[in-house]
Order: sequence, then C-alpha cells, then structure tokens
Amino acid sequence: LSVGFVILVLSLLNFCASAPLSLKLKLLVFSEAVMVSKIAQANYQSQQNSQNHVALKQVWHTIEADSCPTFYNFHMHTINSDGKLPPEDLARQAVNLGLKGFAITDHHSVLGYYAAQAWLEARGRESNPNSLPYLWTGVEITSNLLDTDVHILGYAFNPQHPVMQIYLQGESPWGENAEAVNVINAIHQAGGLAVLAHPARYKRRLEELIPAAAKLGIDGLEAYYSYRNTFPWQPSPIETQKVKDLSEKYDLFNTCGTDTHGLDIRKRI
Repeated sequence: LSVGFVILVLSLLNFCASAPLSLKLKLLVFSEAVMVSKIAQANYQSQQNSQNHVALKQVWHTIEADSCPTFYNFHMHTINSDGKLPPEDLARQAVNLGLKGFAITDHHSVLGYYAAQAWLEARGRESNPNSLPYLWTGVEITSNLLDTDVHILGYAFNPQHPVMQIYLQGESPWGENAEAVNVINAIHQAGGLAVLAHPARYKRRLEELIPAAAKLGIDGLEAYYSYRNTFPWQPSPIETQKVKDLSEKYDLFNTCGTDTHGLDIRKRI
C-alpha cells in the first residue's frame, strides 16, 4: 500500500476520535473498502505478471549454464505433487536465495503455484514488492511423443483457461489428451509456452524426440539439467551441448531448472 494511502487512513482514524458514531462507522467502512480494493488490485497484477509470456521469453534469451539455481529456477516440485517442500517454504527459499524469477512445475497441478503466489503477495505487503522474485505459472504434464512417455513443461499460461483443466486434475492425462501435440496446443491456447523437460532422460534418443517436438510447436528445451544430481548443482556438459545444438537448429529457447523434489531448491533431491 502507498504511503499516501496509509497517511489518509491515519488521518481518518484521528478524525474519527471526535466525530459522531455514525460518521465514524461510515469512514471506517470506506477505508476498509479502499484497502480491500487496493489489495485486490495488487493480487490481480501479480496474476497478470505470472502469465506474462513476453517477459518470460526475454528472460529465456539470457539463460546460460550458471543461470540456475542462482538467478532463476524453472523446474521445481512441492508437496502438491511428488515434492517434499510446502510451496510457502519453496517461495521463502527463492526469496532468501535472491532469485530473480522462478516457476513451480508440479505434476498436473497448480495448487503449489497458488499457495506460493499468496505467500509472495503477503510478503510484498510487508516489504518492498519490487525486491521479490517474479513467479510464473507452471506445470509438468506427462505426454506421449513418438510412442514414448515424455514430460512437457507449461509456463505463463492462464490456469483458469478451460482447455487446461483436463491437465490440472492431479493425475496424468490419457488417450488423445495425452498426445504431445494436444498438450502443446492447450498450453498455447491458454497463452503459455511449452518446453520439453530433461530431453536426455527418455527411452528414445533426444536426436529423435527434439525434432518431433519442434515439428509440433514446442517453444523450448530444458537444455541446462543435472542428469547426475550433482551438488552444487551444475548442468551435465555432454547432454547440455547436444540439446543446445538442436535448440539452435530448430530455433528453440534454452531453459534451466533443478527439478527439485527434496527440501533444498538448489538441487534435485
């Protein structure tokens, strides 16, 4: 809330001390309504920010091997899927680490995102909101690509969009809904961006999967990923280079993430 608004409320309260009871009540109701309105506006703005795919693209243009987990982290799980961290604790770690931006990518759920967003909004009302990291919507969806189970990460989408609801029920989609082309299209229809997670972890070779995903309209690849769960976290150099070569060939974004499932967002487990 602005300093001017706080001064206004304090002035009204001071005036209320000598005003008639009926006027006191009216002024208190008015000030409460204004406060609720300002909080609602701030909440709406944070929701709009979380769906800002233009800002996310700008960040992805800058991603390098050392971007995660010091500055950004685009792959993390909470207790709302198969992680161990409550979303509030994850957000607290993101703030304490000084992250510029992050996304919670629970499997088939955005409940962790909502909880973390609420925590950040409350924190922003207590301190300078401009010092807090940028939180984008995120989800990890099990999909079928070339008859292979893969994971597609969705970012900056509208979680209330009807087309996304089938993918936010807490369980893997099946049938036509699980086809990678439909998952990617749904994320795009909801205003988001789609990324192929950890491309070197699947039964099929990344040299097969990435061209197929690019043909379907994937936006990016999780190029920087620690396949050997090192700590301190660092992307696996051989796999990273292979993925980056193909992302350049197909003009795709490179992203990074620790794929946190444990209690420390700086590592996977």
